[in-house]
Order: sequence, then C-alpha cells, then structure tokens
Amino acid sequence: MEATVTIEGFEWRFDSKDPIDISIPLIFNGPQPNAYGVTPAASEPCVVGQLVGDTRRGGSCNFEQYTLIPHCNGTHTECVGHITRDRISIRDCLQDVLIPATLVTIGPSYAADTNETYSVAIDEADRLITMKQLELASVFSSPPYDTTPSRGALIIRTLPNDERKLKRRYLDEVPPYFTTEAMQLIVESRFDHLLVDLPSIDRLYDHGRLSNHRIFWNVEQGSFERNRNTRSGSTITELVYVPNAVEDGRYLLNLQIAPFAADVSPSRPLLFRIEQN
Repeated sequence: MEATVTIEGFEWRFDSKDPIDISIPLIFNGPQPNAYGVTPAASEPCVVGQLVGDTRRGGSCNFEQYTLIPHCNGTHTECVGHITRDRISIRDCLQDVLIPATLVTIGPSYAADTNETYSVAIDEADRLITMKQLELASVFSSPPYDTTPSRGALIIRTLPNDERKLKRRYLDEVPPYFTTEAMQLIVESRFDHLLVDLPSIDRLYDHGRLSNHRIFWNVEQGSFERNRNTRSGSTITELVYVPNAVEDGRYLLNLQIAPFAADVSPSRPLLFRIEQN
C-alpha cells in the first residue's frame, strides 16, 4: 500500500507493505551470532505443577521462558544508558517512528594503510572504517536533506558480506570498528541513528573505554554521566544483516523495539524503498 509521509519539510512516498527486514532472526537454542563468548540465547517450556507449556509434551499451548543477552546475542538497539550510571531506557530515548536513512557499503581498511586513530593501541592487521571511506561514500554533502537538523540514520554494511554473519561468533578475531575520526564525522554530519552489521562500533577489546560510543552520544571520555549536550535521543543498532541484493541509497527506516525499560532491546529494523516527490 502506497503511503506518504512528510519529515522535516520533505515528502516521501513508500510502499508500507514491502519492508526489507535487516534484523537477524534470533533462533533460540539454534545458530545465532554471539559476541564475547557469552551464553547463547535459549528457551525452555515453562512447567508449573502439571501445567506444561509445550504442545509436543501434552500441553494445551506453548509458553516458554526465554533467556538472552541482547547486547551479544543478536540484532539490538541501545541508548546512552549503555554507558551511564543512570538507568536510562531505550523506550524513552527512541521516539522516531519513520526515519530517513542512508545505506552505504564499506570495505574496511587495514590499520597499516591509514593514519587515522583510535583511543587505544591498535594492531596493524585491525580493519577499520575510516573517515576517508565515509567521505568517499558521498553521503555527507548530498541533498535533499543536507541542511535539515537531522539526517536521520546511517546504515553501514561491511565487506565481505555473506550469511555467515547470521551465526558468526565474535570472540578471538577482532572484527572491524570505526576510527575516532570516522565517528566524529558521523556526529558532525548530524546522523542521530547508527546501524552496523558489527558486534560493536568500538574495538571489541578496548579495555572498556567504549570511546566511539561516548563520541556518538556526546558523553565525555571516561565519564558515566550525561551532560547538557548529550545526544540522548540517538541510538546505536548493532548486528544487523543487510543482504547484498539491497542497494546502497536512501530509505525510510522503521526501527522496532520491544518495550523494555532497559538500555537495550532486541530490535527489528525495517527499510522501505522511497520515491521523493
């Protein structure tokens, strides 16, 4: 069904019945992505006396207990409460319903091939998403919304890109991450939401600094407190998967979350192809 929405003065047409789901289905007790080697997401039927929540075991319906670690088990969206002492809820921070979004594909560079930096010592074999690569992607100066207060969402698909991302274990090998300069450019370019197919926008092992998270949310390095310039309405979504058939370009994003009173929620980002009037 064709729909029209006006966002910050620009009108967008899209088919609301033709979404592109870029979340990774969370298969409990099955193949799933995993960061840091945490306990995999699992489920088991609830048993209360003679009441069994499994139709295969004689129960009248299925009801199970689910155990997961959203930050590590699959596609998730997090807010600034991820790095603050205050318990801030993603449900309170994410208020945007339909968000203009730009998808770009980046082949990370080796650290040895760039002079860009990061907050801790990096290995020359580390793969980095750099400011230079983002600038070459031509999303930071292009119309139609280059002068609006917010550019909405930036979605980064990294190469190589294949279905192994649906069940990859991020433990010993350090996956790609952003340089300090790249993260500063994203913030300066007014992207309020960042979506990546990585387990973290920071180096997986960075001595707990999470420096890129702090840059993105505008929280002082080493601090666990918000300030008056903190970007509390901004979100980071990690462990998405964008199939190769989805072309780089502009979309509308519907970022769906569960109503968790927590800093993070499993999420389901939906993209809609758009036609600008």
